[in-house]
Formats: sequence, structure tokens, C-alpha cells
Amino acid sequence: LDDEDTFKILIATDIHLGYLEKDAVRGNDTFNTFDEILKCAKQNQVDFILLGGDLFHENKPSRRCLHSCISLLRKYCMGDTPILFDVLSDQAVNFSNSKFPWVNYQDENLNISIPVFSVHGNHDDPTGADGLCALDLLSSAGLVNHFGRSQSVERIEISPVLLQKGSTKLALYGIGSIPDERLYRMFVNNQVTMLRPKEDQDQWFNLFTIHQNRSKHGATNYIPEQFLDDFLDLVVWGHEHECLINPSRNEQRLFYVTQPGSSVATSLSPGEAVKKHIGLLRVKGRKMNLQKIPLHTVRQFFIQDLVLSEHPDLFNPDMPKVNQRVEAFCQEKVEAMIEEAERDRLGNPLTPEKPLIRLRVDYSGGFEAFNATRFSQKFVEQVANPKDVVHFIRQKDVGEEGVDFGQLLSHSSTEGLRVEDLVKEYFLTAEKTVQLSLLTEQGMGKAVQEYVDKEEKDAIEELIRYQLEKTQRHLQQRGVLTEEEIDQEVQRMERGGRHLQQRGVLTEEEIDHEGERWG
Repeated sequence: LDDEDTFKILIATDIHLGYLEKDAVRGNDTFNTFDEILKCAKQNQVDFILLGGDLFHENKPSRRCLHSCISLLRKYCMGDTPILFDVLSDQAVNFSNSKFPWVNYQDENLNISIPVFSVHGNHDDPTGADGLCALDLLSSAGLVNHFGRSQSVERIEISPVLLQKGSTKLALYGIGSIPDERLYRMFVNNQVTMLRPKEDQDQWFNLFTIHQNRSKHGATNYIPEQFLDDFLDLVVWGHEHECLINPSRNEQRLFYVTQPGSSVATSLSPGEAVKKHIGLLRVKGRKMNLQKIPLHTVRQFFIQDLVLSEHPDLFNPDMPKVNQRVEAFCQEKVEAMIEEAERDRLGNPLTPEKPLIRLRVDYSGGFEAFNATRFSQKFVEQVANPKDVVHFIRQKDVGEEGVDFGQLLSHSSTEGLRVEDLVKEYFLTAEKTVQLSLLTEQGMGKAVQEYVDKEEKDAIEELIRYQLEKTQRHLQQRGVLTEEEIDQEVQRMERGGRHLQQRGVLTEEEIDHEGERWG
């Protein structure tokens, strides 16, 4: 029931503006869907929009991408519509990283009709010497309220944005993307604290936004739901792209979790094929209702798995011209998916014409792969991904039965070399004469990763300058004068730092938190 006591909040995450923006077919997909999301917010007269991170796909969005984003935010989120809720918390704490530490709709120089609150994701996270991200540009322009930013690497205190509409009180918690292993360790060591209002704690609806791995990718490379405080009512989980928007109850902590998923498919994997939605959350008192709203501008995506060895009646490796038979069979499968997409699209003019199609073929058991590129080109006029319609995979041990095909494919298609791992491997196997002494492999790996992934051209130079200054300060404090003493002290520092990192007790940045970027 919409009344003066009900918060209406539009929830979305992982919009990835600018993904494949130079692609002739898919270049406008993210902008069209962002337009639809904002239009939906305006039509439903929401109180505010809550974004769960990765608004941008690139850490440094292109000029075109920023221009489109700013234009859409101005179009839909500025105007004379009155804001019907108040901020009760200390905004200087909530927005301490901003040059304008207050919610944008209270700025007398701005005319905001729909406030947008957002945490940053792992794609658009703060980088560089000043620790700025693309959201900070939107924040300075008065278009987005960037919250959930953590400064300390030793302790995180999450101070909620306290909102009130009529008699309903809402505590909005958020934490921007942090490397999963670090955040996992901080939770284990009780270094993460969620602050609560001093008065009437039981009257607040507690809403938390997080952008981390939810599914387990390793021993500590995710955040278990049970790490979160049990006083929470609803957790909006960003970063995971599969749309699981219906709230699921965590029976241990007794809160609900909604995973809106991305609004664009950034990989051709099964999770991305689930229909995309955003959520309209209504909160009145301590009660909530989440209405899922399908997105119509999202490009269709159909995916199928084909295990050749499961069709012995159709072909086996010893048949003459078996490759042609397999290719013809694959073509039938792809054409069937294209027909399904056409039927599904009927009556919806907003949906892009060309769908994304992916056929994953397991050719284990003596079969040979045909030319995937040439095969895909047959559908250049019908699909949006004419270079990679078919994807081949082969089990390493064809004699092993009962292999989980989905798991096998997901591992093989997502596993890749990370640049920081290559750096580490190089120095582990390098000769003693080229081993690092002042720098660590971990710090160097992080700097190279930022140079490659985030286009931080000064990352390596900044690391070297920081580490050099840190070492010089240490040597001066110790009163080291001779070359021999300097060598011995540097070696001692190196051994001590490596020992702590090997034990997993501290990262380089936690040994000296001034080096925050290099942990």
C-alpha cells in the first residue's frame, strides 16, 4: 500500500554502462537498459534508487559513456517533484569522502526529484593516488550519492544513512567492493562493525547493500551470508550476475537476501541467460514487499549444452564425414534457438532484434572440433555474437564417468591467467640476481594489475616511490649509515615482511597502512 509512511525504492545492480560500447550491434545495449531502469523509477514515483555497484564496466569510462550516463541521470532524476523523506544521520560521516558531504537533494543549488544512492563495485572501484572512481565524478556533479566507502584497512565501521518517511524509519547500510580475501579475513578477525542507531533500535528497517562474491570461489574468496549481522532485514547482493531477485531467507541469521543480477550479459554463461529483472521494494514499518519488474530492453540470450558422446545413434568418431554430420547437427540446434528467440520476442518492440546464442559442445571421446569461427559466420545476420556462437570443450580424462558437464564448462571457460599471478610466478622462478628486495611480489602484482586492468599508468611508479620513501624513513629511524648496514637492514625488512605475508597474518598494506593501494 503506497501512502505517506511507505518507502518505495527501485533496486538495481551491475548495469555495466559502456560494455562493448564500440560493438556495431551491441554498443547501445547498456545505455538503452539504463534508460529503461530510470524511466521505470520515474513512472513508479519511487522515493530513491539504490544501486549495488558496477554502474560502469570500465574503471575509466569513455567520454561517450560518461556523457550518456550524465544525460540520462539529468533527464530522469532532476525536476520539481518533492522529496518526501528526511535524512536523520550525520551526513558528514555518511559521505565523508565527498567534497559536498550531504545528500544531493538537500543542496540548494540542485533540483533533484529522484535521489540515487550507490556503492562502488569491483569494476568502478577507487584507484590512483587520490583514490577516486567514476562514481565520485557523478557525486561531485550532484547526480549520485556515493556511500559505503571504507578508508581504513585495519577496521571497517559501517555507519548507516538514516532515513525517515512518515512513521517508517530506514537504516541504509552499504559497503563498496573490497578484495574478497581481505574482507573475509576482516570479518573473521571481528574488524567489521555495523553501527546502529542509539534510540529505538527495534523500530528501524535495516537494509544492507554489498558487492562481493556470494558463491564460493575458494576457501576465502567469497563472503558467507552468516558473516553479516543478524539484525539486518534485507541484503541487496551485487556483483553476482544471475538474477535471483526473489528474496531468500537465511535460516541462520533470519534476514532475507535479494540478488537482482546484472542488467546486461557480460559473459555467455548460464547464469546470464536467466531473465533480467529489477526490483521495486516497498517498506512500511518493519514490513517489506519486493515486486520484480522484467526488463524489456535486454538482449535475449539462449544457451544450450551438447555432449556428442551422448548421441551414438547419430554419430561416432569412426563414421565417414563425421565432422560434417556434427556440424549439421549443431546448425540445427542453433537455428532452433534462433527460432525460439523470435517467438519469445513477438509483441515486444523494445527487445533488440538479434539475440545472443551460445552452443557449448563437449567433443570428448575421439571427436574433432570443426572451425568455430567459420561456423558462427553463417549466422552473422541473425545473431548479435557472430564470432563465438559455438564453444568447444573437452574433458581431460575421457574415461572418467559422471563428470558434471556444467561445472566442467564453467571452469574451462572462466579460468584464465591473472596478471598478478604471472608476476608472482616470474619472481619465484627468477635467478637471485633479479629477485625483488625492496618491493614484494604481492605489491608488484597489484601494481601491474592496476596498470593493465584499470589503466592506471602511474601505478608502478607510485608503488616504487612509496616503497622507497618508506624504506628511507625506516633506515633513518634505525640510524643506519654504512652500505653494509643498509644491505643487512633491507634484507631483514624483506624477510620480516615475507614471513608475515606467508603466514597470512598481514598484507603489505596492513604492515604499514599508508601503503593502502598495494596490499
